[in-house]
Amino acid sequence: MKPLLVTSGEPAGIGVDLCIELAQLDLNTPFVVLADPTLLMQRALKLGVELDIDYYEFGDEWTAPAKGCLKVWPIPLRDRVITGKLNPTNSDYVLEMLERAANACLDGVAAGMVTAPVQKSVINEAGIAFSGHTEFLQELCGVDKVVMMLACPDLKVALATTHLPLRQVPDAITSELLKQVIRITHQDLQRHFGIESPRLLVTGLNPHAGENGYLGREEIDIINPTLAELRAEGFNVSDALPADTLFTSENLAQCDAVLAMYHDQGLPVLKTKGFGEAVNITLGLPIIRTSVDHGTALNLAGTGQAKVGSLLAALKMAAEMAYD
Repeated sequence: MKPLLVTSGEPAGIGVDLCIELAQLDLNTPFVVLADPTLLMQRALKLGVELDIDYYEFGDEWTAPAKGCLKVWPIPLRDRVITGKLNPTNSDYVLEMLERAANACLDGVAAGMVTAPVQKSVINEAGIAFSGHTEFLQELCGVDKVVMMLACPDLKVALATTHLPLRQVPDAITSELLKQVIRITHQDLQRHFGIESPRLLVTGLNPHAGENGYLGREEIDIINPTLAELRAEGFNVSDALPADTLFTSENLAQCDAVLAMYHDQGLPVLKTKGFGEAVNITLGLPIIRTSVDHGTALNLAGTGQAKVGSLLAALKMAAEMAYD
């Protein structure tokens, strides 16, 4: 069975801790961690956890490691790591893990990739333009458009726009964008989640979905006409709905996913419902990629207080998408 690849993320953050925590669990999922082995052993010592490392070679017959043992694809650090302290010199190390994991998936030797959190600011501080995993993997995989979707047990939220300043969002909401996002979301809900006819509820951009133009015309001029076109093509999508009332249990019972217009419109609701168990999924890639719903939590690194729930959920989600 081809393994899933887990990138350990920012070396000074909790991603390393969480990968070590995975080794302490009884898991049937085949996965390999990309990390510097010395870093893993040093962090395990800091955490007071016993850890063994089994170096993984692609093509080897998969055998489950013993509890407390991690299968590792070794990637060398560029500089020493002080737990909780960012070091721009290691930015190349972080990106190498992503590149190697994605290319292994593209080459068909890995089933998918699961990413621990990275610190965007320190990568940019190193002089490397980087706005996030989603955009990085889109470029690396050579696709025109991807969609960020977060999922927890009771809710899936896809985003029309992702990491944009709020003042840029209205100009980014175009008919072409909405058609791309909805088609990708529809396709991958079918492909990865087995939903034959996905039902999408769509938020408006403005308060009260524009209130008939009194609070903005984007719904009248762009969003609703586009949604009507898509319904005529056979897509099951709502008109733009007020975001402040869309997320009721009654409404959510009538849909398979919600499309929000911008990052902080939909994700606060989802993270309130499932923080620590939510999974970030990149739709529209030729590979499977899931991730955690949290950041690097530098202050928790090495303390033993970081919770593995979201990384475990991301690993299980990737396994369901890859093997079911």
